[in-house]
Amino acid sequence: MAHISMRQIHIFDSVARYQSHTQAAQKLHMTQPAVSMQMKQLEKNLDIELFERHGKKLSLSDAGQQLREYSKEIIQGYENMMDFVDKIKGCHTGHLTITVATTANHFTTRILSAFSKKYPDVTISLDVTNRRRILEQLENYEPDLVIMGEPPKGHGLKSERFMPNPLAIIASPEHALKDKKNLKLKQVQKEKFVVREKGSGTRGAIERHFSENGLVCETTLEMSSNEAIKHAVSAGFGLGIVSLHTVELELANNHLITLDVEGFPLQRHWHLVTREGKAISPVAEAFRTFVLEEADKFVYYDK
Repeated sequence: MAHISMRQIHIFDSVARYQSHTQAAQKLHMTQPAVSMQMKQLEKNLDIELFERHGKKLSLSDAGQQLREYSKEIIQGYENMMDFVDKIKGCHTGHLTITVATTANHFTTRILSAFSKKYPDVTISLDVTNRRRILEQLENYEPDLVIMGEPPKGHGLKSERFMPNPLAIIASPEHALKDKKNLKLKQVQKEKFVVREKGSGTRGAIERHFSENGLVCETTLEMSSNEAIKHAVSAGFGLGIVSLHTVELELANNHLITLDVEGFPLQRHWHLVTREGKAISPVAEAFRTFVLEEADKFVYYDK
């Protein structure tokens, strides 16, 4: 009988997911040659080809695709077993894997710092990424919990609202509309906007709001991060619509201002999300409770 280690199963699963030795190595904090060696050893032990190689491109063979289904079940079973062990020990030790949307990073790090002080023996992995990657990770049962805006329907997800997420229209302090009061949405609709990439939750909420009012948000620049949007707006490229939680320092230092526009701040919510069917460890449950009860203390906008 061929010998396969749990380590090899984890490595195989990552290579199969990313179809790349390099990306799998980055995710697993290994070197690319070490990942390649483990996969060659696994194929040798099993005496089957798990991958089809086309130059630098990699894809699963038919046998590899079937083995991937088993590997996912084994990994999930292993994680369930370790969660059971943690449950016996209690929630004061264990590992927590959290993924957050880039727009939530500002306050999530504060929450994690406070949680870590309360549970100093809990180790934490934090991934800050975009909406597309978050949904991919949830599909693969990777994170224990996710902090993001409203998740999409029909993806087998469980979500809980835990805090308001107000979206405001920001501008440079020198913008022509800086002193205007009670602006109508139609008045600012004529302005140029700097927005997130297509697929972003924030952009989707903005486009829906404009559409519900019979308007279209004109895009001047499309950017992949809120930090880039803030710099562009500050430089005078146009207006932006962002979570107030992401511009605390800029507003306090008068590097940006918010415009007084009808219907804004646009009220959304932050959600705590997990994949249906994923076992929740005692540590993850402790973090969930902490977020639901304490999160509002870690944002400093004017409530």
